[in-house]
Amino acid sequence: MTYCKVSQADIYYEDRGEGTPILMIHGYSPDHRLMSGCMEPVFRKRTGWRRIYMDLPGMGLTKNYQDIGSSDDMLQTVLEFVQKVLPDQDFLIAGESYGGYLARGIIEKQRSRVHGAAFICPCIVPQKEKRRLPEHVVLRSDHEFLKNLTDDELEDFSSMQVVLDEYNWNRYQHEILTGCAIADEPFLEKVKKNYAFSFDIDQSEFDQPTLFLLGRQDASVGFKDALDLIDKYPRGTFGVLDTAGHNLQIEQSQIFNTLINDWLDRVE
Repeated sequence: MTYCKVSQADIYYEDRGEGTPILMIHGYSPDHRLMSGCMEPVFRKRTGWRRIYMDLPGMGLTKNYQDIGSSDDMLQTVLEFVQKVLPDQDFLIAGESYGGYLARGIIEKQRSRVHGAAFICPCIVPQKEKRRLPEHVVLRSDHEFLKNLTDDELEDFSSMQVVLDEYNWNRYQHEILTGCAIADEPFLEKVKKNYAFSFDIDQSEFDQPTLFLLGRQDASVGFKDALDLIDKYPRGTFGVLDTAGHNLQIEQSQIFNTLINDWLDRVE
């Protein structure tokens, strides 16, 4: 196991490949497997990229984080981690949900070092009551397969996913639920009370190749708030995908792979 000690945590991370570094930041409650599950298939056919998958404090295998109490602290911890693992190096960021919120914080603090960013169903507005959200819907179901799930599994699966079938269940279970099962919920509830940064982000243009992947049926963070940022990202591709909720990377995996590859091509 590989750990990086910073002032407020011992960060667990996985370091794969060689080349241009990409920092992978998962969302709130899962762990690094959320990002490695969707990103590693892209790199089976690409070389020249170093992928750094971290577990945020309170999630995965990261330890000794109890003094952290806000998203400001979370961001400072990630920035220290970057400086230790990638001392004075330029890098890319890929962030999902809360990881996308932290990514925008990194850009605000270290804009000159970030040479590209990919946002997967990013949290744009930290206060949930202020987000513009669609109603949750299920658009496609394999009813025969769903008979294999327990009532609790089915309730959880159908509360998050737009597509309910065996492929989506297997990935949801392996890439998301496994991380959520070991999350430190009391700690995460504490940080949620200071979920918004104390400083403004998106204050100026970010002119590096960028990708926003947004689920049309994402009832967790929505898609409309992200479109408000389009002028701040002049090199940004903004994709609003139908039949895609908050786990767009699973429900629309082929389009996901195509657009991530396009983003990497633009960076190159």
